[in-house]
Amino acid sequence: MKRMVWVPVALALVTLSGCSSTASNPQVKELHQEVSQLNQQMQHLTTQASALEIQGQLNNHSQQGAWLVPQANTPVALQTQLGTLRLTLSPVTAEASGSRATLTVRSMDDRPLPALRTTVIWGELDPSTGKPLSNDSLSQTVVVPASLLPQHSASILLRLSGLAPEQLGYVRVHNVTGDATTQTSPASPASPE
Repeated sequence: MKRMVWVPVALALVTLSGCSSTASNPQVKELHQEVSQLNQQMQHLTTQASALEIQGQLNNHSQQGAWLVPQANTPVALQTQLGTLRLTLSPVTAEASGSRATLTVRSMDDRPLPALRTTVIWGELDPSTGKPLSNDSLSQTVVVPASLLPQHSASILLRLSGLAPEQLGYVRVHNVTGDATTQTSPASPASPE
């Protein structure tokens, strides 16, 4: 009778030892890595979807100008007196005094992009509501000068001082005019609207 009890126990131990050795199996390790990568991709897509929703809400409630939320990584169309412009913000990177990104302005019409001047405002978003925190926002005027050859897009380097890339919640482009007589001005506190 004692032998009959030990046989199932011995079989259970052999089975359990086989289970513990599968953790070192290269296929299991590879599967764990793939699951980890998928979790990271899901987190990135969730962040991007949330940012895209915030960007859409900001633009739907905007009377003038366009809002770009860096994490949305999605262009925005802006209706101006110069025609419809497509605005794209490159990935934001860190620099000594804050952040920087490239704003690409593209004419969506068949017309070349004219010389233009616009105001760019940037700041943080309230983490709970997704609304802009305008108390600490900064602004600068940027200029796209006239070009000798017709161009349909222009890239503008934005130096977004005061905020690290992870703090930057929005970039707002407004007051687009065809007058490009002044130079790009340095960042200054934005006036609340």
